[in-house]
Amino acid sequence: DAHHLYVSPDAISATLAERTRIWLSALAGDQEIELRASSADTAARSLGEAEPQLEKLVRSGYRTVVAFPRRGEGERAAYNLGRLKATWLGEDVDAGHQVLEPSLRFAAASLREGFVAPQLKLAVFPEHRLLRRRRAERPGRGAPGGPARRGALRSFTELRTGDIVVHEDHGVARFAGFDTRTVAGVTRDYLYLEYQGDDRVFVPTDQLAKISRYVGAGAERAGGPPLSKLGGTRWETMKARARRAAQELAGELLSLYAERRRRSGHAYGPDSDWQRDFEERFPFTETPDQREAIELVKADMEAPRPMDRLICGDVGYGKTEVALRAAFKAAAEGKQVLMLVPTTILAQQHYGTFAERLADYPFTLEHASRFRTAAEQKVAIKGFAEGRVDILIGTHRVLSRDVRAKDLGLLIVDEEQRFGVKQKELLRQLKLKVDVISMSATPIPRTLQMSLAGLRDISVIETPPEGRRPIKTYVGEYEEELVKRAIEREHERDGQAFFLHNRIESIEQTAERLRALCPGVRFAVAHGQMGEGELESVMMDYLRGGADVLVCTSIIESGIDIPQANTLIVEHADSFGLAQLYQIRGRVGRSRERAYAYLLYDSAAALTPEAAQRLSALSDYTELGAGFKVAMRDL
Repeated sequence: DAHHLYVSPDAISATLAERTRIWLSALAGDQEIELRASSADTAARSLGEAEPQLEKLVRSGYRTVVAFPRRGEGERAAYNLGRLKATWLGEDVDAGHQVLEPSLRFAAASLREGFVAPQLKLAVFPEHRLLRRRRAERPGRGAPGGPARRGALRSFTELRTGDIVVHEDHGVARFAGFDTRTVAGVTRDYLYLEYQGDDRVFVPTDQLAKISRYVGAGAERAGGPPLSKLGGTRWETMKARARRAAQELAGELLSLYAERRRRSGHAYGPDSDWQRDFEERFPFTETPDQREAIELVKADMEAPRPMDRLICGDVGYGKTEVALRAAFKAAAEGKQVLMLVPTTILAQQHYGTFAERLADYPFTLEHASRFRTAAEQKVAIKGFAEGRVDILIGTHRVLSRDVRAKDLGLLIVDEEQRFGVKQKELLRQLKLKVDVISMSATPIPRTLQMSLAGLRDISVIETPPEGRRPIKTYVGEYEEELVKRAIEREHERDGQAFFLHNRIESIEQTAERLRALCPGVRFAVAHGQMGEGELESVMMDYLRGGADVLVCTSIIESGIDIPQANTLIVEHADSFGLAQLYQIRGRVGRSRERAYAYLLYDSAAALTPEAAQRLSALSDYTELGAGFKVAMRDL
């Protein structure tokens, strides 16, 4: 595309983007100039490979500038470049004259796109375009650049005796353990697989890539799916049938995507200076996955077709910041944003986060939930309908027929797994016209299956925030002494705890029992049937440290962020669903402190097989970023 750049003397700014415009304007003599599209997208994947590319540009007479978001990253790159000498922009340049010489320069600035201008011998690259993040090197990602195979195993340590697995040559088997054998004079470890009848196969551990976990229907039922019989053609016939079904699904997907391509939505422009300024104010360092999710969301918004993207990120992994940046981009172009959340407390929390981050920008925020009076909700909804409210955050209340937007551009659905089919049907009409972001730590099977099949775009945020530690999870029978020790240990390190008792009629008696058990510890009670003002008051008091333990129902399940709470005790844990338990466990462990979760049940004898499997899944998946695996287990 041709870019027409005009700069007046009083427009000089310290940012690299502005400097680039000033150089171009000065060098081109205020003429219109053409910028050829950057070849940075195909640049090297690592610094070692990028060095010859940069050297070639400098040797060809280009003034080459690489922009790093932070100076420290540039300093490390300069150290690693070796023979190429890079100087920092502005440090050895007298009034901008020497910038005309071929050279390699670094700058501390946030740029999203780069360019190469052959007429001016000028090349500007953001570092993430030149030095591609090496995501493919992460374990468990499958082929370089490709997504992980469904059910793929990272290592044999993920297998437990009795697991159902699939060998790509022999079919469905039961993993029976490991065996060390000497074959042809070579001693090595083998995976011992049981098939139908008395058939057995010993698979060398170096052939682990041929084995994947069984994720089909029937994996969780007693006895599992029928095992394959060795020999014969049955397994090959099944694979051929699956291949045909996949081809039919591909045909449906092609027609679906053709329909989506035909529909046109609002195509947003590239990032403004405002957007860059807003993003630079983020008080934390983005993780690589988070940065990639943000870039993909922006690219979707800039495309003419409506976006429908699922952000699957673990609890506390920064999904809200992805939504915030998308909301900012939409609001900055005059479009309205509607954010739907499942609980009143979460609506209040998101409103606080958005209000704090957007305080310096001229956007109007409102929220509609049970914490507000009917009159306040009416004012918020009327303002949204008239276009005076830019961002509206609310619970199911915003799905009512009286909620209408003047010019809706973006719909954000947080904790998507909490909304039912009817509620999603109400959203479907909107989805055809506006951009949609759905966020979840543990997407429900239907949503996950649609994403894996390609009906929806999916971004998985797997990288934990710096300093985050896994939650130590204990699953066992309820014991008063255990509960007392857990509460008192948290109290001694000046932290807070959650005690989850999911029966409102007996929650007050439970709180009294705990007060008697732990004298000197301050307890508070919170549940969904409390009055609006009372519940808000209790939660705010707990957040400020007014109580040591919050005795509550599952109202705390979604998204509540209390970093100083690092012990969770769940009574009757066997009565919760798998994704629900995972979400509840995510209320702790949101800081650098070691967090503890106790999932307790009345007695092992009364435990159903399904409940036992759910609890064992939670004890299996304790590592950081396991939400996606839990959702796959659910699927």
